[in-house]
Amino acid sequence: MAIAKHQSLSGRSPLHEFLSPDAIAIVGASADPTKRGYKAMVGLIKDGYAGDIYPINPKADRVLGVKAYPSLESIPGKIDLALICTPAATLPGILTECGKKGVKGAVVLASGFKEVGPEGAALEEQMMAAARAGGVRIIGPNTSGMFNLHKQVNLLALSNVKPGHVGFISQSGNMLLSLVLEAEHNRHVGFSTYVGPGNQVDIGFNDYLRYLGEDENTHVATLYVEGFRDGERFLEVARDVTAVKPVVVYKSGSTELGAKAASSHTGALAGSYAMTVDLLRQVGVSVVQNSDEILPVAEGLAQLQKAPGKRIAVIADGGGQATIASDRLSEAGLELAELSDATQARLREVLFAQASVINPVDVAGSTDADPALLATCMEIVADDEGVDAIFLVGMFGGYSIRFAEHLLGDEMRGAETMIELAHRIDKPLVIYSLYAPVKPPPLRRLHEAGLPVYSSLELAVRVLAALGERGIYLKGAAEQVPAAAVVPHADQLAVFAKAQAEGRDLFEVEAKALLRSHGVSVAEEILVEDAKELGDVAAHFGDQALVMKVVSKDILHKSDAGGVKLFLRGEVALKDAYEQIMRSCKAYLPTAEIKGVLVTPMAKKGTEIIIGVSRDPIFGPVLMFGLGGIFVEILEDVAFRAIPLSRHAAESMVNQIKARKILEGARGEAAVDKAALVDLLLKVSSIVSAYPQLAELDLNPVLAYDDGYAIVDARIIVNRKDAI
Repeated sequence: MAIAKHQSLSGRSPLHEFLSPDAIAIVGASADPTKRGYKAMVGLIKDGYAGDIYPINPKADRVLGVKAYPSLESIPGKIDLALICTPAATLPGILTECGKKGVKGAVVLASGFKEVGPEGAALEEQMMAAARAGGVRIIGPNTSGMFNLHKQVNLLALSNVKPGHVGFISQSGNMLLSLVLEAEHNRHVGFSTYVGPGNQVDIGFNDYLRYLGEDENTHVATLYVEGFRDGERFLEVARDVTAVKPVVVYKSGSTELGAKAASSHTGALAGSYAMTVDLLRQVGVSVVQNSDEILPVAEGLAQLQKAPGKRIAVIADGGGQATIASDRLSEAGLELAELSDATQARLREVLFAQASVINPVDVAGSTDADPALLATCMEIVADDEGVDAIFLVGMFGGYSIRFAEHLLGDEMRGAETMIELAHRIDKPLVIYSLYAPVKPPPLRRLHEAGLPVYSSLELAVRVLAALGERGIYLKGAAEQVPAAAVVPHADQLAVFAKAQAEGRDLFEVEAKALLRSHGVSVAEEILVEDAKELGDVAAHFGDQALVMKVVSKDILHKSDAGGVKLFLRGEVALKDAYEQIMRSCKAYLPTAEIKGVLVTPMAKKGTEIIIGVSRDPIFGPVLMFGLGGIFVEILEDVAFRAIPLSRHAAESMVNQIKARKILEGARGEAAVDKAALVDLLLKVSSIVSAYPQLAELDLNPVLAYDDGYAIVDARIIVNRKDAI
């Protein structure tokens, strides 16, 4: 059925021991309403927490009617979680007490650690040393706190927040408040667990995601992220979690990782917000671009989970909104399903003659006297094998308000039919209604049964897109495995070692030799270190048009230095070009050490591609693909994936870029060999996995043809930090 069935991950996160606590100590508990120690006590008492509450306050016998204790040591029972509301300077001592008492986790509200300077950093080290010594895990510091509503643990004392199935981890307390207020207005969305990770000195996003993935009360894990601490590990965990339940991420702004000096096109573009989004989607995460999409998409995925694909059938009771829905669906990368002749015939049987039965279906007044007919239309299109999801657009729920009160019964019957249909099929039903803001009985009934109803057509489309993306990802992920690393060659390792010892990057001839040794198609080329060799080179290549390029560790931009000559034929032309290159390069950089020139046949005209690799400090090795020239220099129309790649990931890269129509053959040009490009991406992934000495790689340009490709230039930046 389309409505969610909960699944669980195998294994158990240690966070369960304190995020679902049976006993809580409030260090700094207070009767002062302005203090967090007061609010936490109120939240626990008001929500009916069934576990043990231990207020710690050496100056009070009782706090809000609960017996208080002077210290953790004086508490008679065990403690799972400590909420520490005292200043930063007290933390090392308090955490030492926590360790002695066997406390598993501590929520540290205080700020004033590494983020404030050297003194704070030193205090943070002391705090973490005490925590590690006692086996205490740290939430925060500088956290907004946490709640587990199914356990009645509300340490934030938030009012009117109901238990539900949306788990939320947020680096912004205000973002939590925004979603709580939105859910209160929505009346149907509830939360399972919330945690503010704060500075993440100990527990990071990947740890919290693992917990939410295992938590039976969480049907969708939702994260507001400003920055990842361990991106590689997060991607690993996300891949596991998205296999069993949806994960929604809102990533604020662009990451600061791009502020590093980069020595290649790939390095310059890596670290961007776009890269982060691509890597998250690679492991099945649903990324939302706007903050107002977070809760609607989370609700839709929690309830409906996925769609088989992106083919949408629209049922509308107004032509204008049918057109708008079609526009928004197209913009979101979704398709209008092509309804079969049989489906259209069945629709004609129940609708007026003036109705349009070609998707989008416009009932054209057929439902004004019988709104339940909308549900009948949904049943008809649901039987069509060419439909992946059904989108109801219009005024369902409001017919009795708009036309006649007696229509309420018809709408309620229509709602029951939709609910039965949703449970019977694996295609999600997504409903947009003009009357959603007033919450009439038919729409409330749909909500109660687990069918979300949206008051924004655009947000409903975003939910449909997320459902389709998740379904397609799950289908592909089940069939794909990451490409294995190749076995490093001893001679190639020696080349890297020599370059590291000489403090340089690989020469182009060395970079291409590495690729060639692992099955990448690279044209024949000859390194010429002395002009006397040019006669033999000319004889070897015969009448082919040749290109000559300078080889120097000091000249990065060969064309700028006059170090490239094209369309050369014969010995005389080669010798003349050699002399010109030497003069130009010496004039460009007198101190340049020139190893020689590289001579190779000219590649035929093709579609320029760029393929690159950068080792991102947060996410590890990342591969980039895009069209070359203006597309990468100005438009930055590129796709990123974390290495190692699966075939599914490589294929999705090629199909992701906006300029993909050029690859498919625009204006009479032949389509390029996409299969060859996918094979090249997989081979590059395998090579990078095998050689940690490779820091960055640029294949720019690669000329793509209808029967393969030609690598025109290859550059490999050597990792200087890990010299062999």
